[in-house]
Amino acid sequence: MRNEEQTRTIWRFKRVSPVFLSCMLALFSSNRSASAANDLFDLDAISDPKTLQIDILQDWHLVQGPIPTRQKLVTINVADLWPGQEYRVPVRMVVPADRKAQGFHLTGGSTPARLQPDTKPNRLEQELLLGGVGLVFTVVQEPGSYGKKAMAQAAEKRFAKTLNPRFKIQYWAWPATLMRAITTAYAETEHFDKGKVAASGGSKNGASPSMAILHDHRMTAVHATVSPIWDSPLRLCNRDAWDELESQPGRRGGFSGGHFGPNFNRGALAAGHSWQDLQNFTREISDDVFISRNVQQLRRRGVEMLFHPGTHDMVAFDMAWGGTHHPDLPIYLGANTGHGKRGHPKLERDQQNKSAFLLHHFFPKKVKGRPLRPPTVNHSIVDGALEVAIRFPAGSKAESGRIWWMFDRAPDGSPRYLSEPIPAENFAEMILDRRRGVWVAEIELASDAKRIDFFSNHRKTVQYGDQTYATYISSPYTRVETGK
Repeated sequence: MRNEEQTRTIWRFKRVSPVFLSCMLALFSSNRSASAANDLFDLDAISDPKTLQIDILQDWHLVQGPIPTRQKLVTINVADLWPGQEYRVPVRMVVPADRKAQGFHLTGGSTPARLQPDTKPNRLEQELLLGGVGLVFTVVQEPGSYGKKAMAQAAEKRFAKTLNPRFKIQYWAWPATLMRAITTAYAETEHFDKGKVAASGGSKNGASPSMAILHDHRMTAVHATVSPIWDSPLRLCNRDAWDELESQPGRRGGFSGGHFGPNFNRGALAAGHSWQDLQNFTREISDDVFISRNVQQLRRRGVEMLFHPGTHDMVAFDMAWGGTHHPDLPIYLGANTGHGKRGHPKLERDQQNKSAFLLHHFFPKKVKGRPLRPPTVNHSIVDGALEVAIRFPAGSKAESGRIWWMFDRAPDGSPRYLSEPIPAENFAEMILDRRRGVWVAEIELASDAKRIDFFSNHRKTVQYGDQTYATYISSPYTRVETGK
């Protein structure tokens, strides 16, 4: 039987607002918005293995293969979404057959069905295991995709009614799932020693670790694709930004303009909330959500980061704003990429960023060459052309440069922003000016262009063992007004 200790919440507020107190007294049934300007998670409880309520589906067993491993499959209760409603997920743990793992690579990009059979490590995972790094797999997916649709719908209704982030699965259950998976692995003291924990994934599995790493200091690195990074005006429900978005022609989907995923504005307004309520909520919770608001503390911790937001993605829909306000965040911009997008004809098809990122993170002394650090951009308009100069920090030398551009791109998040690609001809190889130490390009401006968006991609090859990896980093996405 569960006792009070086993069922205690793993979510808390340090400073209790009157509105939140009313929610608690009503057992989360209040119509008023809970203040979110506080820590979302109780890390003492998150890291307590006694509250996991583990069910063992497959105990530790030997799995033969190119790299022999030991594996275990369990289910855990992340915690109760509300009293009596468990949020249970499976967790598969994989370690080398002949020793303990020291740290591990973590991802939620699986499903309960895919976790049932023993894992067959891919090439990257084999390299990690050979180096003594474990693997931990769990499930960060829409609950409806694995038979829990009613629970997901009930959670969404509770959130729309209260704006209490505990009920929003993407704010609470998904990042908590990853953190509780860490607790699950480290409870296996005969199989895991503490070490680095790097998380990776795309979409919800890019957003969830990006949020979890803000709260859980056991996590040391994140590689996230097609997922939010920064707190742009659209995400904060700025009315001017939303008026511009809603004035754009075409059909806008449910993601563009959303705070940290699908847009919940319409449902919250229908439940009786105001735009001021939405602005208060997004402003107060954003410190707990966005990488951009936590860069300094992450760097003090030594966290390594790399993001692949895509240039045409429905979730990462605010590239111009992010490039202007957060130019130092490490990103790779695959031209014309995003959810369901095939990419530009000249897309860097040899890109191996994720493998190089993880290998360098876990084995920095064994990787020859260091991935590039973010460069800075200088530009000027001279005689009807845009002159661009890209400079890398000292000691960070690129092997190549390629620049991409668009004229008069539609506003962030709009249907045309997402649907109109960078034209096939709008790219050029850059030249290294060795005297100045910069990569340069000149783009002839269209005669009627009011603005130009551009970014550049740069390659650096690194080596691990006898394998080389082509890595790429981008300059900040930059928008320039031409004055026309």
